[in-house]
Parts: sequence; C-alpha cells; structure tokens
Amino acid sequence: MILTKSQPFTKEEIKKLKEEFEVYIKTVIDIENKVCSAGMNRHFEGEQILLSQGSKQKDLWGGGIDLETNEIDFNSFINIRPRDNNTKNEIQDEEIKKVYKKLTKYFFGEIL
Repeated sequence: MILTKSQPFTKEEIKKLKEEFEVYIKTVIDIENKVCSAGMNRHFEGEQILLSQGSKQKDLWGGGIDLETNEIDFNSFINIRPRDNNTKNEIQDEEIKKVYKKLTKYFFGEIL
C-alpha cells in the first residue's frame, strides 16, 4: 500500500506501509514541499505520485527505513540525476541528506 501525505504517519498507517517488504519501507520525499510517499515496491511509483501532485523532480529524493535496525538509508535509482549533481544511487549532497533524514524522522516519528 502506498500512502502519500504531509503529516506524520500513524502507527496504523506504518503497519500498512510494512506490508510490501515487512522489514523495510521505501520512501520518496519532496524535500521542498515536505510531502512523503511511502510503501511502494519501486521508488518510481512514489515519484510519479508526487510529480502528479505538482512536485518538482529536483526536490524528490528516495531512500527508506530498515525496520530491524531503524536505520535510514538514502539509496534509490531515482536519485541518479547527473543534472542535479547526483551521479549515484545514494544522495551525495550532505545538506540534502540532512534534510531527507530530518523529514524521515518527522514522518516516521512513531517508530524512529
């Protein structure tokens, strides 16, 4: 189940987001508008939802949460964007990483 919202996810919603992988939740966050799409099988699904809602590509970054360790990662194919100075799966800009992590903690405060 994919949920997209600008408010923190509830425990009930997080339970639904875990259905895809059990121990991992994929996320795509619009770091400018502070909107998170989560629970998808592939990051591009969340990316498409956010783009259809008016997000700009340059503001969308993907990653996820390992539910066994509560570690946040910054890896997704949607992050490979040479025009935005990101040539790898991982978010390379430390400032963007910091914002992404802060927003992930906001959206998933119930478990992080």
